[in-house]
Amino acid sequence: MRVGSICVLVSFLALAANGPVYAADVLPALAPQPQPEESPEGWSFSFAPYFWMAGLEGDTQLFGLPSVEVDQSFSDIFSDLDFGFMAAGDARYGRFSLFTDINYVKVSTDAATPRGIIAEKVNVKAETFTALVGAGYAVVDESNVRLDVIGGAKVWSVDTTISLSGGILGGRSRSDGDTWVDGLVGVRGLYSFTPEWYVTGWGLAGAGGADLDWDVLGAIGYNVNDRISALAGYRAMGVDYSNDGFTYDVIQHGPIIGVAIRF
Repeated sequence: MRVGSICVLVSFLALAANGPVYAADVLPALAPQPQPEESPEGWSFSFAPYFWMAGLEGDTQLFGLPSVEVDQSFSDIFSDLDFGFMAAGDARYGRFSLFTDINYVKVSTDAATPRGIIAEKVNVKAETFTALVGAGYAVVDESNVRLDVIGGAKVWSVDTTISLSGGILGGRSRSDGDTWVDGLVGVRGLYSFTPEWYVTGWGLAGAGGADLDWDVLGAIGYNVNDRISALAGYRAMGVDYSNDGFTYDVIQHGPIIGVAIRF
């Protein structure tokens, strides 16, 4: 169901009875990258901006109203995208590593109401922010293969605002959302077939504020040179969170592309 359709069906209940619409988000990716030779201090770093072409499906609930089923393709979400930022970073010292994955997405859409009496138009703005910070240790660290055991914390922040213009309820708006933190553990690895080509991926699962939070990624990379790599793969991520009338139980999945810069 498109965001605009949900707006028309739900927004009057949302404002008159403090009811909702959902927040859509597009989420992140971080996988180990081939590292350059370490600096004299022993540290090596990588920065990887990326683009995740993810669809979204699941159930959301705001303001305590009945849950709304969400099933959107990437093209549906992209047509409503206002702004997005996705990037990952990694710092490594010997077998030890620190990593982060930050994602911010803002989408909005307008929909005309059927008769325009109570309101003429409904506007929905949804913002989603996630930040994963963690550390890892390489249990395998060879010239062409590396396997890290990793753990970290992921912060989620989801906020949705609906506004009405025109009609009896014109000028009214309501917001709902929540912020929570989950702990995650898992593995990430890399295997180089040749000096240029490699495969990489990770798998994480955990809980905390959410009942379940998981993330898996598989990708193939190509070393353009000693400092730059291109990456393409597929990522799936799910979260099941519910608190006091707010529910965000969704799965996101789709192709992902990115560039890793090492220094």
